[in-house]
Amino acid sequence: MRRVLVSLADNRNAGSLASRLRRRRGALFRRLLESVPRPVRLLDLGGTQRYWEVVEPGGLPGVEIVLLNREAPEVTRPGFLGVAGDARDLSTIGDGAFDVVFSNSVIEHVGDLDDQRAMAREIQRVGRRCFVQTPNRYFPLEPHFLFPGFQFLPVEARARLLMRFRLGWYPRIPDPARAREVAASIRLLTEAELRDLFPGATIHHERVAGLTKSLIATAGW
Repeated sequence: MRRVLVSLADNRNAGSLASRLRRRRGALFRRLLESVPRPVRLLDLGGTQRYWEVVEPGGLPGVEIVLLNREAPEVTRPGFLGVAGDARDLSTIGDGAFDVVFSNSVIEHVGDLDDQRAMAREIQRVGRRCFVQTPNRYFPLEPHFLFPGFQFLPVEARARLLMRFRLGWYPRIPDPARAREVAASIRLLTEAELRDLFPGATIHHERVAGLTKSLIATAGW
């Protein structure tokens, strides 16, 4: 089990499961993007320049990537722009302003279902096309805390585990209020919920050992 967890978690290891899935996801996105005439304006909600450098080491000619985070991310290369904002409220951006809106493992972090619905509405309003990836709630190993079934436990039980143990990406959190806040900060989506948030979208399955680890909603392509 330890070897499986390490392989899943180590994004720095090119041979890890996480890295292989990321490359597979990148290949799907690249195939879709080839159908879009250049130049392309792409809005990445919650993304970083580093992500694109890893997934697309050769760059994406003719594509301007706007990275939107709560705090404007640092950018050091042409073709990238970092801006501050909230994915649930993009009211400063006009309807259809972007050719593509991209989001990788973000929508599960924005709050409750109403917050996720607000983000989905904004994605579909400002983008002509979308590519939204999120972990599958029903995959047995929770991908942030790397604890089997963690997402199905009551919030208080999750908080107690965080107070006692280092889990996944998170160090042990001795403060009860902070532990509860972290435990409640991630809401994984089911496929049915993702379909409801993105009506008419195609849902792609990223599988591991026959089980769906992640879901990707694509629309407008």
